[in-house]
Amino acid sequence: MNTPLSHRERVRLALAHRETDRVPIGMVCAGINPPARRALEKHLQAVRGLGVDAYLKPLIDIRTVGPEYVGPVRAPNESIWGVVRKAVTYGEGSYDEIAHYPLGAAETPDDLDAHTWPSTDWFDYRVLPERIRAVNADGGPYAIMALNCNVFETAWYMRGFEQAFMDLALNPALFGRIMQRVTDFYVAHARRTLEAARGAIDIIFTADDIGQQQGLLMGLDMWAEHIKPHHVRINDVIHAYGAKSVYHTDGAVMEAVPGLIEMGIDALQALQFDAAGMDAEALKSSYGDRLCFVGGISVQSTLPFGSVDDVRRETEERIRVLGRRGGYILGPSHAIQAGTPPENILALFDTAAASRP
Repeated sequence: MNTPLSHRERVRLALAHRETDRVPIGMVCAGINPPARRALEKHLQAVRGLGVDAYLKPLIDIRTVGPEYVGPVRAPNESIWGVVRKAVTYGEGSYDEIAHYPLGAAETPDDLDAHTWPSTDWFDYRVLPERIRAVNADGGPYAIMALNCNVFETAWYMRGFEQAFMDLALNPALFGRIMQRVTDFYVAHARRTLEAARGAIDIIFTADDIGQQQGLLMGLDMWAEHIKPHHVRINDVIHAYGAKSVYHTDGAVMEAVPGLIEMGIDALQALQFDAAGMDAEALKSSYGDRLCFVGGISVQSTLPFGSVDDVRRETEERIRVLGRRGGYILGPSHAIQAGTPPENILALFDTAAASRP
């Protein structure tokens, strides 16, 4: 393939399991944390005379847009779900941790009814075509991604992580009602977003972390009963408008992949190969005809602690295996963390930019 593709063409071909001029690159559920970004900025200015934005702009093939929030004024760090977060420092930077679970004390359906649930009327979707045009005018056309439909995570953000698992075991009816309300919103939110965009949105981002370092957070039977059906509803809407569903989960999730495919996802993101049993060759060989892959470069070991050569080798290996016959969008598995050497970040993107099928 000799003619360079547009960013959008490159991603759309990959999602159609076709080879591209180079591997598509996306910062999907990823980014560069502020301390690492400052170090990269300083390094880039010194060795190449340009900043991070100028370096990444021609490389990143996916851009994110969304409707405009026009709903009620909320407290600082309060989400539309009533979840309040506070900054917790790790020295050079901070993470926003949950400080208030608005449904943490709920015991009955009446308690749920008393909660202020978000409405799609809180968003102005009419701005989407102009926002997409503005993004594409700056070096596009890009593959456009929107939203974050994370049903189980949203529910436990409101309920509390431990309480949510207690509910699944002991009070599934109450937790099921929370999940239903969350899904109703995301289904309507996705539909109105896709309608307003009039075919210009390629990807809807969906998510729910269901894995940890050694295995799943719950049994597959519990997942299939209480979480899977909600995502089926969302994915049906996404596909009805011709868009693709990219689904994020961290952790050791190999045994869940067949169910995720049945659930209707088009691409699996994160690909935390540091977790137990996660195997790139097995994923591609077993599921690559039905599933695309996004991410896969380790922010847990290789990027922060490996050498430049380690990063190059891992990037080349991911492209060789996951990019075989298309179906792969390369990127870090999650946010690139503070302390990651800037030389390693450059090795990731330089290697991907020079890739060939």
